[in-house]
Amino acid sequence: MLLTIDVGNTHTVLGLFDGDEIVEHWRISTDARRTADELAVLLQGLMGRHPLLGDDLGEGIDGISICSTVPSVLHELREVTRRYYGDVPSVLVEPGVKTGVPILADNPKEVGADRIINALAAVHLYGGPCIVVDFGTATTFDAVSARGEYLGGAIAPGIEISVEALGVRGAQLRKIELARPRSVIGKNTVEAMQSGILYGFAGQVDGIGERMARELADDPDDVTVIATGGLAPLVLGESSIIDEHEPWLTLIGLRLVYERNVSTS
Repeated sequence: MLLTIDVGNTHTVLGLFDGDEIVEHWRISTDARRTADELAVLLQGLMGRHPLLGDDLGEGIDGISICSTVPSVLHELREVTRRYYGDVPSVLVEPGVKTGVPILADNPKEVGADRIINALAAVHLYGGPCIVVDFGTATTFDAVSARGEYLGGAIAPGIEISVEALGVRGAQLRKIELARPRSVIGKNTVEAMQSGILYGFAGQVDGIGERMARELADDPDDVTVIATGGLAPLVLGESSIIDEHEPWLTLIGLRLVYERNVSTS
């Protein structure tokens, strides 16, 4: 069994693969203050009752693949793999790890590991050219060429960040549930905010996606747009440009990176 761990700024997503199939997944909050020992206890609690794994922390795990946008968490996870999974092959995505994705950005080291992993998985699943829209703490748009090259992208404030900002900076506004309102024309403050968030982000996705697609290909219809991230389902029904929804895109990419660096080495 392969354990994949995707550490984002807000949430950490874990996936358990049996071959090519993801058989279990978990989502927890990302806490940069957690120590390696606390992370190990958390992993044991999540995986200890799974029927395919044993009671011991490392039992049943044949490999580990990790990427993180939070350096302090990556440091602690490195310690977890050393202390608790010392005999298990592990890959931590960082400079020097083989991804097979040429990075054509001005400074490749500035590109988040998760964005490269998403590009790898997107090309593997759907081919290029493609655009990956990841709805996380930030909403990121990543453009991948027909040859599988990472070309660059766009970063916008995420949905939850925008909701929190409205609640903090708006004197008569507050945090709201992220849900579809009865209509675009809100009849009260909550519905008006929900309308602005939902349809505003759907319009943002379509606007940026369409512009990127025109730069990626002579025929924008040849470009596949893939949505991922925890908040993607909120926008899926309102965006006209999204072709595919793959909630486990980053985990699939981590599996592919593991295979490139361990299984075939």
